[in-house]
Amino acid sequence: MEQMFTVIDSRYRSKKPLIVTTNLKLEEIKNPPDLAHARIYGRIRERCAPVLFSGKNFREEGARAAKAAAKEIVSKG
Repeated sequence: MEQMFTVIDSRYRSKKPLIVTTNLKLEEIKNPPDLAHARIYGRIRERCAPVLFSGKNFREEGARAAKAAAKEIVSKG
């Protein structure tokens, strides 16, 4: 957590660009669970414009296919 704060704070103080990707919802970023998260999220909210990407979860789809293939192999053996 401290390392994350150091990186984000460094970019924040130097006014350098910052791109952050996360699986967190905007509401979670606006309502941090504690002070440590609040310090990080506050800097992110000030320096970044939120962009929502929605759609299929390709990793989940791939995992499902791999599981089905493994099951097929086991049932044949």
